[in-house]
Amino acid sequence: MSTQHYPVLIIGGGAAGVSIANNMRRVNKTIGIALVEPSEKHYYQPGFTLVGGGVYTLGQTQRNEADLLPSSVNWIKDYAQTFQPDGNTVTLRSGEVIGYDYLVVCPGLQLDWHKVEGLPETLGKNGVCSNYSPASVEYTWECINSLQSGTALFTQPPMPIKCAGAPQKIMYLAADRFRKKAIRQQIDIEFCNAGPGMFGVPFFAKALSKVAADYGVKTHFNCNLVAIDGAAKTATFVVTDADGNTRHEQKTFDMIHVTPPQSAPDFIKQSPLANESGWLMVNDRTLQHPRYANIFGLGDVTTTPNAKTAAAVRKQVPVVVDNIFNLIDGKALLEGYDGYGSCPLTTSLGKVMLAEFSYGGKVTPSFPWLDPRTCRRIWWWGKICGFPWLYWQLMLKGYRIDIPHLESYAKRYLSR
Repeated sequence: MSTQHYPVLIIGGGAAGVSIANNMRRVNKTIGIALVEPSEKHYYQPGFTLVGGGVYTLGQTQRNEADLLPSSVNWIKDYAQTFQPDGNTVTLRSGEVIGYDYLVVCPGLQLDWHKVEGLPETLGKNGVCSNYSPASVEYTWECINSLQSGTALFTQPPMPIKCAGAPQKIMYLAADRFRKKAIRQQIDIEFCNAGPGMFGVPFFAKALSKVAADYGVKTHFNCNLVAIDGAAKTATFVVTDADGNTRHEQKTFDMIHVTPPQSAPDFIKQSPLANESGWLMVNDRTLQHPRYANIFGLGDVTTTPNAKTAAAVRKQVPVVVDNIFNLIDGKALLEGYDGYGSCPLTTSLGKVMLAEFSYGGKVTPSFPWLDPRTCRRIWWWGKICGFPWLYWQLMLKGYRIDIPHLESYAKRYLSR
C-alpha cells in the first residue's frame, strides 16, 4: 500500500481527538492534520448516566463525527492496527501505512465485557443493564422504570475505569426514582465495589458514604463481579477479606447495573508505545512519550494517574497542542498538566456533588466559595445543560476554557 504522510496524525476521534484537531487548527490554520477514527457517531458519554436515569434520550448524546471535524482535517475512517515509531508510521487495519512528523494517540479505552463470565450473553435482557455502552444504556432506564420490588445490584470493577463516580451515579438516580414512586422500601439496593471504598479521594468518599446511607444502600467493598447467570438472576463475586483471603459469593438480583472491566485497547497493549500493563506511556506533566519525543498521548488510554474524565481531557488538550508547537519551534516543553479531573456526581434527581481533584487526590475546586461536598441544584443544571453545552460548543470546537482550580482553595474545608 502507498504511504500517506501528515505533519500531525491523531489516533482516535473521541473527546480528545476531536478537541486536539480543532484546537490545533485554531492555533495554526495551515499545518496538515489527519485523524484516524472508524466510528461515524460521536457520543457525549457523560450523558449516558442521564439516559439510564430517564432524564435524557440517547439521541441527545450523539452527533455525527463528520459534523465535528473541520474540512481541513483529513478524516481517515479506519482502525489503527500497529505502530512503527522508529519509522514514524502507523499501519491501519486496511493495510494502508500512514506516516507522520508528530503523532497524538488518544483512542480511549476498551470495555472488557468478556471478563465477566456470562455477561455478553445476557447484557440487555434478564434485568442486566449497563450505562457504559450506547447499545445497552436505554435498557438501564427500562429496568429502573419497571422495577417494583426485589433487589437492585450496582457493580464497580477494579480501577482504572472511565469516570470512577459513574457506577454510583446511576445508583443514586435509581434510588431517588424508587423513593419518589414510594417503593424504596420494597427494593434492596446494594453497591458491590471491587475497590476498598466509596471513592478514591477520601474527602469525597466520606460525603458519598452519607449519600448512600441516606438511601439505605448496602455497601460491599473488595467485592468484584466475575460471573452472571441472567436466566437464573444470579451474580457471582470474588470477595477479599482484610487478610487477603478470597471467597466466592453469589447474590440474586431483579436488576443489576454492571460496570464492565476496562483496559487500554488491544492494539495499544501490543504496541511498543505501551508499558508492561498495556497503557500508553507518557510523562505525567508534559504528556510526551518517554522514548519517542514526537509522540504524545492524552485521554483515557495513558499512564497518567488521574481520573479518566472529559474534564481531564479539557485540561490536557492545550498542553499537547502547545508542546507539539514548542517542539516545532525548538522551545522547551511545558509541564502544564497537574492531573486535574472533575466528576459531577449525580446524587439525586435535581442535585449534584461537583468533585474536582488533581494528582495525589488533592482537592482542587474551581469555585472556592462553595463547599464541594455539598449536593447542589446549580450543578444539576450544569450536568444537564451547562456541561454538555461546554462540551459540544466550546471544547470539541477547539476553544480553550480555563477556570482556575487550586488546592489552596480547599483548605477551609479539609479540616471539617
